[in-house]
Amino acid sequence: MKEESNIKTVAYKILNSLISDSLYTRLKFRKNLHRWPDLKNPRTFNEKLCWLKLHRREPEMSVMVDKAQAKDYVRDILGEEYIIPTFGLWERAEDIDFGLLPDRFVMKGTHDSGRVIVCTDKNQLDFDRARQEMQQSLDRDFYAITREWPYKNVPHRIIAEQFIRQSDGGLTDYKFFCFNGHVDCVMVCIDRHLGKPKFYFFDRNWNFLRLNKRGVAAPEGFTLPRPEGMERMFEIASILSKGQPFVRVDLYNVDGKIYFGELTFYPDGGVDPNILPSTDQRWGDLLDLK
Repeated sequence: MKEESNIKTVAYKILNSLISDSLYTRLKFRKNLHRWPDLKNPRTFNEKLCWLKLHRREPEMSVMVDKAQAKDYVRDILGEEYIIPTFGLWERAEDIDFGLLPDRFVMKGTHDSGRVIVCTDKNQLDFDRARQEMQQSLDRDFYAITREWPYKNVPHRIIAEQFIRQSDGGLTDYKFFCFNGHVDCVMVCIDRHLGKPKFYFFDRNWNFLRLNKRGVAAPEGFTLPRPEGMERMFEIASILSKGQPFVRVDLYNVDGKIYFGELTFYPDGGVDPNILPSTDQRWGDLLDLK
């Protein structure tokens, strides 16, 4: 079974390498959104993101998506107080020294997305399996998979950083949708620690916005608690997004303490099927390709 899986992986990589970025982007758009994109005259948010994927090539973008270098980038703009402390940075999985790490930490690839080790008790962690997980992350070419150019030149490294959690045991993500300094709204991601993530949108005044499919299904009068420091979080998102046609600024709020998470140029690879058509147009109008 393992040999068969390896053959399929190699075959996929060969086939994928033969497809141009342009064709890949169009096919992915068609698969997720069930129509072909208009990339000659893009109007919607998803179409414009795909246009940017194919045409925007600025070196600072690679720095901004690198999970290690992005900390330095944000530190230079905002200062140290918003940065999650780093415990270690390695180029090889075999060099990871678990003895130097605290009992609780988070580990992931600086160039990757989705593969994360959340260690809450080092005594219960299988070090060999953790190294295997991180080796798989090091071997993963996120650019080849998504054709998101900023990841093409990000060094493949493993980072270990401080474990953060709210007093209730969860960790809510706040993802701000920003258009050259203008923050349209924040997507609040809850219940990820339960394995059942939910996503809801709010504006700066904490009005609930029905911008995605889950929002449509929410009951009348639905809301979530507005965390302490939300106004400052909107300010931070505005500062970090200036000069960028679009960037999603991800932040955490741990019982009032704000931390920088990451910067994302192409949510869902620019082919998000979960936002409503009206939202796709709303954000498309805000995204100025000029």
